[in-house]
Amino acid sequence: MITGPARAGEASWAEFGRQLRSRRRAAGLTQLQLGLRVGYHHSVVSKLEAGLREPPIGLVRRLDSVLETGGELAAVIAAPRDVPHGPGRFLADPGLFSPLPGADNTEGHGALDPRHWPDRLPAEGLACPLHGTAGCAVPDRSELPALPELLGASSALVAGAAPPCGADAEPDLLHGLTAVLACLIRETFQQPPDDHRVAVVEGLLRALARWADAVNATGRLPYGQLRLAAQYAQVAGRLRMDRGQSAVAMAWFGHGLRWADAVQDAPARATLLSDTCTLVRLDGDTHSTLAYAVGVGAVDTGRRWMTTLSGLYQARGHAMAGNAVECRRHIALARRKFARLDRRDLLEAPWLAGAEGEMRMDSAIGGALRDLAVATGDRPTARRAVSATARSCASVPPEMRTTRLLLTLRLADSWACAGDPAAAAALAGEVLADALRARESMVSAELRGLHSRLAGQWRDVPEVRAYRERLLDAGG
Repeated sequence: MITGPARAGEASWAEFGRQLRSRRRAAGLTQLQLGLRVGYHHSVVSKLEAGLREPPIGLVRRLDSVLETGGELAAVIAAPRDVPHGPGRFLADPGLFSPLPGADNTEGHGALDPRHWPDRLPAEGLACPLHGTAGCAVPDRSELPALPELLGASSALVAGAAPPCGADAEPDLLHGLTAVLACLIRETFQQPPDDHRVAVVEGLLRALARWADAVNATGRLPYGQLRLAAQYAQVAGRLRMDRGQSAVAMAWFGHGLRWADAVQDAPARATLLSDTCTLVRLDGDTHSTLAYAVGVGAVDTGRRWMTTLSGLYQARGHAMAGNAVECRRHIALARRKFARLDRRDLLEAPWLAGAEGEMRMDSAIGGALRDLAVATGDRPTARRAVSATARSCASVPPEMRTTRLLLTLRLADSWACAGDPAAAAALAGEVLADALRARESMVSAELRGLHSRLAGQWRDVPEVRAYRERLLDAGG
């Protein structure tokens, strides 16, 4: 007797088959004609319509394209199946929803730049909370009656109730809230996080959690709400981490991980673990850095983007410990995994695609090699860190100004570790004013490390003395 996940999978095949038959007939095609158009024998189409076999994802995409469904067939396969549950019981632990950091106030933030509003999901690495990477369209802001003000939660959402326009509007509301988060992420690329942006993210996140709690109380798993809440929690935690508020950041990451686990959202879990790994590394906790780094890769060993990140984070952990052999081994492993990323990897982790992906790889490798040079005093390693970080810095998109600042400081520190304090002081001097104004914790960490190196054996070098005088004049 087949039970559990296998039976749930067969139920989705049956629904897919019914939708496929309906769409084929509406298009006026026979099974033979449709099979010819998608490159499969008509008997395969027959079995799919009868729900007798699992649809290959490549075929699903071709069927959506030929039948012009707008991705609806892929959404059927990706959508979760409802699990029968008795009335009055909870599908998720009610303790998932409180207490939460932050406040409910989302006021004070200006209107979103309409140029940042995405047309489809995924956007900025955010998948549709209902249908994953199926390619859902995002409604126009004017078509979202459940969100009278895009940057403020609707009164019903804040109250923890269902959307006032009814259950049929739930997908649009979830799509709209995902688009809001994508806009806020794009804003953060262009300017440092401020109090208002943090308040907006956390206010909407708290409202989402109450909405999920209300849905959960009716006996229905708040699948979409929890998936989206996990995405919001990752961004909220990252914003707090960037501001040096590690305790609140860890609290949000912890809530996000619990929400991701409740709906078995592997990509969200891996991303949250990645940021948690960064947080403990900034605290100088080598053992925890390695533990979380291993955890990222253990989420799903079949997803190469996760094992790529795991390798990079493990390289940095071993670098902190001064273990050159393991650091370099994990860099090599990460490079091999990165070279084999496939379409699913890049849908779930678009920041690893193309030139941006190369930039992020060089950045992480340069950071690991610099950390190793700091721990071991090995100047050839520092020179390799210079090469990797210079490549990364040269490839930073113009809008990622904070990233460019961070990498410039890391490059200067790498030069200091390589025994060229004059080059280090010259580079750091170019961005000193911006670095001192910055509130991001990672920028501050790079600046502290650089200054500790320059203030050590290089303090009497003329260029370093001049740099330190500028630093004192600037109040640093």
